[in-house]
Amino acid sequence: MPDFGQSTEPRIIAIANQKGGVGKTTTSVNLAACLALKGLRTLLIDLDPQGNASTGLGVPVENRRPSTYDLLIEDLGINEIAHQTTVSNLLICPANSDLASADIDLVANEKRSFLLHDALRHPSMNALALDYILIDCPPSLSLLTVNAMISCHSVLIPLQAEFFALEGLSQLMLTIREVRQSGNPGLRIEGVVVTMYDGRNRLCQQVETDVRATLGELVFNTVIPRNVRVSEAPSFSMPVVTYDPSSKGSDAYFALANELLTRRHGSDEHGSD
Repeated sequence: MPDFGQSTEPRIIAIANQKGGVGKTTTSVNLAACLALKGLRTLLIDLDPQGNASTGLGVPVENRRPSTYDLLIEDLGINEIAHQTTVSNLLICPANSDLASADIDLVANEKRSFLLHDALRHPSMNALALDYILIDCPPSLSLLTVNAMISCHSVLIPLQAEFFALEGLSQLMLTIREVRQSGNPGLRIEGVVVTMYDGRNRLCQQVETDVRATLGELVFNTVIPRNVRVSEAPSFSMPVVTYDPSSKGSDAYFALANELLTRRHGSDEHGSD
């Protein structure tokens, strides 16, 4: 079980895109690891029934009970579910296949959209002394994703550098607008990060130009490159930032973490790597 410390009020960020294969889980795992390595107590909540974030942080399938399903359905506390990972300061609430039925199981619950919100604000959370909570959402605009958006302060959107990148954003933006109206009026967009970027590819360059022209300052300056080390790391159940700290992918995720902290707190508050 994780060590307990003094009370804090963590910043909660959902990482979401209803389109699969855009680097959402990779971004969740590596951004969480970077924040933790910078000394910030971080919790990653795996809200995707595929459980890829759990795999990427070294939690074997047989060790994923209890899981985030039990957090939502069985009313267990996060302190009963969280695992310490191999990365110092980084905890994970793992997911397993039970989560695939969560939408059906939640339909009859009148508080179905607020279960994660309430769990993350339970007094028992104070003992974890967290600075950041990241939520890896499923690749769909499901009840699980709505739970994440109602519970969080902001949404970070990974956007693959491909031809149809912007087309899928409209429905996500609409969902964010609806959540603001129905349950989380303070919800904001943390930013959009361009992923799987190949600077030698003219299409990638054009997509990045179009994204920045359309979304302006919402787009992070940092782009995440296509990098073989990023692709290899999950097969070793590690984030790339610990699998190969000198890789271009690792450099990019640390740059993203620094930019996130600069946007949130100012450039000097948390220091350098």
